[in-house]
Amino acid sequence: MKNTKELEEIFEHANRLFLKNNIVLFETKVSERTLCGALMIELHEVLKNTRYFNYYVDVEYNRNIGGMVKTIKKTYRGMDECIVTINCDLIVHSRGKNKLRDNLIALEMKKSTGRKIDKDNDRIRLECLTKSPGQDIWSYGRKALPQYVCGYGLGVYYEVNFKRQSILVEYYKEGNCYYQYEMRIPN
Repeated sequence: MKNTKELEEIFEHANRLFLKNNIVLFETKVSERTLCGALMIELHEVLKNTRYFNYYVDVEYNRNIGGMVKTIKKTYRGMDECIVTINCDLIVHSRGKNKLRDNLIALEMKKSTGRKIDKDNDRIRLECLTKSPGQDIWSYGRKALPQYVCGYGLGVYYEVNFKRQSILVEYYKEGNCYYQYEMRIPN
């Protein structure tokens, strides 16, 4: 089992550096890809000084190209199946080198002006990616095996609101959002 608190601390440290070192990106309201790339660099730097120094931080990594997983999702109407693509904005993982602890952090980033359905899909993806293989999740189309795409110790939903100069952060583990907060973008 991954230490979620430790992964939170790694993310929070990288996020502080990201915000401190990249204010100009927020001032110029760049794309989420650019923001993810800058956050990737800070995460990589923080990981160097942890026991995860040999892990990788990748943007839009697609080892299982076109892969999807099927999951059971509770809705107000009862149980519902949904198909979820597994390409995530940013991940911290061993690229398959550490079979026992391959997947550490999955992050989805959105601008607040994005479509609600896209935001909801990102949240569902984080729910799926933080589930354990076999926890209401299985391969769809035989392209993605759950043991390689699930079991992330921490999922992070990161929504940037340029107008309000704020960031919404939500943490996911074991298929659920368990904590959220909003922070100001420093000037």
